[in-house]
Amino acid sequence: MTRSFAKDRYDRMHYRRCGKSGLLLPAVSLGAWETYGGTRDGDVARECMFRAFDLGITHFDLANNYGTPAGNAEVVCGKILKDMPRDEVIVSSKAGYRMWPGPYGEWGSRKYIIASCDQSLRRTGLEYFDIFYSHRFDPNTPLEETMGALDTLVKQGKALYIGVSSYTGVQFEAAQQVVLREHLAPILIHQPYYNMLGRTIEADLLPHTDRAGVGVIAFCPLASGLLSGSKYLDGAVPADSRPAREWASAWVASKSPAETKRILTGLNTIAHDRGQSLAQMAVAWVLRHKGMVSAVMGASRPEQIEQNVAALAKLDFTADELARIDALTGA
Repeated sequence: MTRSFAKDRYDRMHYRRCGKSGLLLPAVSLGAWETYGGTRDGDVARECMFRAFDLGITHFDLANNYGTPAGNAEVVCGKILKDMPRDEVIVSSKAGYRMWPGPYGEWGSRKYIIASCDQSLRRTGLEYFDIFYSHRFDPNTPLEETMGALDTLVKQGKALYIGVSSYTGVQFEAAQQVVLREHLAPILIHQPYYNMLGRTIEADLLPHTDRAGVGVIAFCPLASGLLSGSKYLDGAVPADSRPAREWASAWVASKSPAETKRILTGLNTIAHDRGQSLAQMAVAWVLRHKGMVSAVMGASRPEQIEQNVAALAKLDFTADELARIDALTGA
């Protein structure tokens, strides 16, 4: 049975148009990654997803390899989605990383993409995904095959829209040209790594997505936790911590503890001057770009979701604030 949700939920959220499409996404989205069905159980996932929806978060981001074991996030979240109004939510999933043994268990072949989507639909119990992504560029498979497989999913009714994730600007542009030339389902959205400490896409990718009119949704806006608050302000980032192990690892490895402390405390001061937490400023900063549709956030407590959504109360930046951030982050 579908649970009752807050009647004012759509009054609390900013919705942004995804590129040139008719789809609107919430400025803050909720992602599963290693949390739901991984480090946190189904009860936590249910509490967080329900609270997110009460706050107007309509987009839930999954992938075939999320959770422990891989795929468990789709199982856990699928059970929760059954108690939510399906036509009011956007559910995305992805395929690209290794899921089963042998030569057809990863990357971007037609065999893998279509089989992965079928498996993900079974795990979630859904009839279709709103967005299905190529999770990573495959250097050994022609883009005509990868993008053609995504197009087939749309034609089969298994996906409404398609996207790509972690493609470089050159790779995205090549995929875009294939889609246009072959008259395939258009690329709706790109999901890259982006935050104040990881800004490669500003020069490499965003000019391409802006020109193509494709929406962008950032993952890891808090740099794997480096920008989450007070935890790393002293500059100490243990080797077994998330920032040192995950997407922010290259940044961590390139900075001394003293340099890390200087940058993070400096950013925290700017956030404090704005009346925000560091995490809230990090979310607002990601969303400042005109093509940025949403930021995918993880959460293990409903309070974290509430704090992330509160960032939307102050999205504007002064020229001085942006200059101070650029000076600290080396932009």
